[in-house]
Amino acid sequence: MFEMHRRGYIRVSTTASCGLPRGQYAVALVEWQLPSIKALAATLDWLVHFLAPAGVLVIALDTRECPDRGKLRSMLARLGFRVEAGTRCEQGIAISARRLDVAQAAVAA
Repeated sequence: MFEMHRRGYIRVSTTASCGLPRGQYAVALVEWQLPSIKALAATLDWLVHFLAPAGVLVIALDTRECPDRGKLRSMLARLGFRVEAGTRCEQGIAISARRLDVAQAAVAA
């Protein structure tokens, strides 16, 4: 959080300080280094309630620690998100996803 503040992002919060879930955040960044994809699913089930309807979910996965990354797309779809972009990083991959209903509304407009 301090590094984000240093880079100019002054409205940054962590899970310890974010309060009650009420769709108040535009972006959620999850840096996942644990091997359990089930634990990631549980975390995302909890986290998505903090995102605004047009919010973006960004997940950075350490591919050496999380071999089941192929299940991530279906997990996000179950939560109502569609993967918009993905990229390889030094330590793994980063995926950006947006809610399906917002993405479909943007295409229709």
